Amino acid sequence: MTRLSCLLTFLAVLTGLAPGMASAMTSDRSVAKMVAFGGSCAKCELSGRKLAGARFMGADFTAAALVGSDLRGALFQGSVFDKADLTRADLSESQMMGASFAAATLTDADLRNAELNGANFSRADLSRADLRDIEGMGATFAAANLRGARLDKSELNGADFNRVNAQGANFDDAELTAANLSGGRFDGASFREADLDMANLRGAVFAGADLRRASLDRTNIGGVDLSKARGLTQSQLNDACGDSATKPPPGLFVRACGGRRITVQIAAPPAPPAPPAPPAPRRLVSVD
Repeated sequence: MTRLSCLLTFLAVLTGLAPGMASAMTSDRSVAKMVAFGGSCAKCELSGRKLAGARFMGADFTAAALVGSDLRGALFQGSVFDKADLTRADLSESQMMGASFAAATLTDADLRNAELNGANFSRADLSRADLRDIEGMGATFAAANLRGARLDKSELNGADFNRVNAQGANFDDAELTAANLSGGRFDGASFREADLDMANLRGAVFAGADLRRASLDRTNIGGVDLSKARGLTQSQLNDACGDSATKPPPGLFVRACGGRRITVQIAAPPAPPAPPAPPAPRRLVSVD
């Protein structure tokens, strides 16, 4: 009897059992046949399980182990998988609306074509994860590890990448309209033809990043060091705005967000003070 069998409080099967109210004791072999899970199963061991199409409805799987598990097409609605280990798990075409994977491990996981709208991946380890073609409107990846991850052709409008580590990540042709990339590390990342319109890039690092044909309409690049970014043109910078701390590539300039062009000028030394007026001549009066 597994720990999962003891803790599951929500079980619905294809034969029509009423969902949400049944509590069942199941054998280890029947786990793959479950349609829906609920209740609490913290620290459950489910590594390598075949759970394609499973439904996790309001379930708590905090710190559960699902290493290499097959979760294709699964539904994670309102469920908590914080600190769970999903290394190499197949989550392709799954739906994670409103689910939380905070501080979870998803290294080398497959999330292609998944729906992550409103999901929480803050502080999660998604290094080398495959997130191509995902829908993640309003999702948060704050302080997450996305080193080497693939997010090309993803829809991440309004997503939060504040303080993310996305060095070497691929955002080619991604939609990042109004996304928050402030304070993130994007060294060596690729944003070819990405849509960064109205995004906040304030204080982010783009050393060696490829920004060829990226759209920067009304993008805030205040305080961003773009001096070593690749493929950036004056035409792109004309659409964005920055401040005096913005560092464009050599020979290019940035306009201030108030509409003025930003130029760096060295203040002229102050004029020397005027020489003091000569003293009035003294008159000596002698008295005999």
